[in-house]
Amino acid sequence: MTRDADRLYNLVPAFTRQKDIEQGGPLQALLGVITEQADIIGADLDQLYSDWFIETCQDWVTPYLGDLVGYRMLPGSDEALSAGTDEGNRLLAAIASRRDVAHTVGNRRRKGTLALLEQLAADVAAWPARAVEFRRLLDVTQAVRLHGRDSRADSRRLHRGRLVDLHAVEALDRLDGPFDELAHGVDVRRITSARGQGRFDIGEVGLYLWRLRPYSITQGPAYCQDRSRTQFTFSILGNDTPLITKPVEEPSPTHIADETNVPAFVRRQAFAARPAQYYGPGKSFCVYRAPNKPVPLTQIVPADLSGWRYTPRRGQVAVDPVLGRIAFPAREAPDDGVWVDYHYGFSDDTGGGEYERVLDPEFPATVYRVGEGDRIMAAVEKWCEDKTTDPAKRTAVIEFTESAAFSEQLEIPLDHGDRLTLRAASGVRPVLRLLDWYGNRPDSLRILGTGKGSGSLPRIVFDGLLITGRGVRIQGEVGQVVVRHSTLVPGWSLDAECCPEHEEEASLELFDTPACLQVERSILGTILVNVDETHHEPNQIWLSDSILDATGNDVAALVAPGERHAHAVFNARRTTVFGQIRAHALGLVENSVLGGKTVIARRQVGCVRFCWLPAESRTPRQFHCGHGLPPLFTSVRYGTPGYAQLAQGCPDEIRRGAEDGSELGAFHDLFQPQREDNLRARLDEYTPAGCDAGILIVT
Repeated sequence: MTRDADRLYNLVPAFTRQKDIEQGGPLQALLGVITEQADIIGADLDQLYSDWFIETCQDWVTPYLGDLVGYRMLPGSDEALSAGTDEGNRLLAAIASRRDVAHTVGNRRRKGTLALLEQLAADVAAWPARAVEFRRLLDVTQAVRLHGRDSRADSRRLHRGRLVDLHAVEALDRLDGPFDELAHGVDVRRITSARGQGRFDIGEVGLYLWRLRPYSITQGPAYCQDRSRTQFTFSILGNDTPLITKPVEEPSPTHIADETNVPAFVRRQAFAARPAQYYGPGKSFCVYRAPNKPVPLTQIVPADLSGWRYTPRRGQVAVDPVLGRIAFPAREAPDDGVWVDYHYGFSDDTGGGEYERVLDPEFPATVYRVGEGDRIMAAVEKWCEDKTTDPAKRTAVIEFTESAAFSEQLEIPLDHGDRLTLRAASGVRPVLRLLDWYGNRPDSLRILGTGKGSGSLPRIVFDGLLITGRGVRIQGEVGQVVVRHSTLVPGWSLDAECCPEHEEEASLELFDTPACLQVERSILGTILVNVDETHHEPNQIWLSDSILDATGNDVAALVAPGERHAHAVFNARRTTVFGQIRAHALGLVENSVLGGKTVIARRQVGCVRFCWLPAESRTPRQFHCGHGLPPLFTSVRYGTPGYAQLAQGCPDEIRRGAEDGSELGAFHDLFQPQREDNLRARLDEYTPAGCDAGILIVT
């Protein structure tokens, strides 16, 4: 709240204030200082009142309020509380959940119920979950005396333990998953066993968890696969992507989650049985022949479009949710394009998308908005024209207002003193498709430092963009390049199976430029540093919470032409690297996974701490680094669910190898090991005696 700094001074008689002004205002200055201190004390008193309530208290107060209701602190809370750093506060917020503290008393009253276990997963770990009592899925032999009796209790048991009905296609499709309802034989292994996890026994309860989050694309362009314009993919990159269910809120606290309440992959059988639950505007996915004109549900046909062998009939549109494909009849190809709504699975807010993000705070700036059908270069040319007549417009933002695909040749000149940001508006994901325009020169997105003008070296920012087809080339006198919440597709483009089509091509090239590269929460392919070492100091490269993907650990992720050492100083925090690092020097690399061999030319300076890297790497001094079993990932191909996500079988020195006990790599700040440990502790606390509750990871 803004308050008048002279409110105490205004209480002084006018005669005294006049005398004070004649003497230079010493009394006004003194009362101003007193007022400032009074405001600080007042704000502190207001905060003390807010700290009495779990909904409004500061994060560090949460454990103390929990102690008042007998809340048992979870492992790691004391260390996070005493650290007092930003990372410690983020860890504390993850493991000392306000919701968990607030629900402590109520949870004790509901001990032993399946709905409570699902709520614990949401409160403690922020994961969607489904609880299953495996006793109800055991095959049993019905007593003969029960047959023929007119008893509701007895008749309800007759369906349990029976042989599988091979005509029940829907039930067979859910076999061995979280929504399985078929009978199973007894498994004597305990569900909490570390050697071999069992499930189907009398006292076993399982909590299925979904780690992947559903991320939306709203009325984005689909990708046309063929010249007849009848085959499309939901993904604009042309790759197959399984569609994810958009979860709906459960109707009551006692409800057990079903397939519509969790971010599960959409099954073909489920879509065929209940199409209205998944298809339509605002639901899991939708197909549009024109903007805001969805294809009616009556025309949608669930189909298996593997190999594009299925051809829909006239008046129908075939949709395959498993592959993320769309097929139209041959004579009804859409002339004006296809747009889609859908949800895909990913681990965290990285690489751009419709998720909420903090926009660049660099203001005042002139904003040039670009929508579907507008030319990006038209906005660039307008900015270049405006800044020549008004120097105040040298700081500018080109903002993309729609989730559209923009295909054009881009070359952006930057003079000294320029500050340019290319960003997506909040809630959209624009795609820059760099096509093969010319045969006699590169087709990359070129940022050219002209060397003209006065002032500091120019700065360029990419924020919230997806760039595919070619790479980005930075050339000339450019001071800083920032890539934030963006994706420069590794390998330039993908085929249907998410394999890169140009594996050894660079996503970003620094060509004879002194630019400092700063990458934050982004995904990009190989970085090529092509500079004259005799005329330039080493380029500074900083990566944080990002994925550097050379499409393979035997390919260089940071390199100079001719497989030489890049003339750069490499720094990384909480980063996953698929590929080799060959650099002149290294600054600080921490809490990261370096999948390929890392070779640094100058090893007298720099430090690698709390990382995993191959044993044959040559780096500066290392501190608490692992060289044992290699990391295991759910997927190493960009475009697939679980990309760069550590698998459950990954060695603990990687899953828990960070400085604070979290995982190494780009998803460190999710604190998944701590959340999993805390959830296990809560399950032990709220599970009745004689029962074992175990965690089963779905995605």
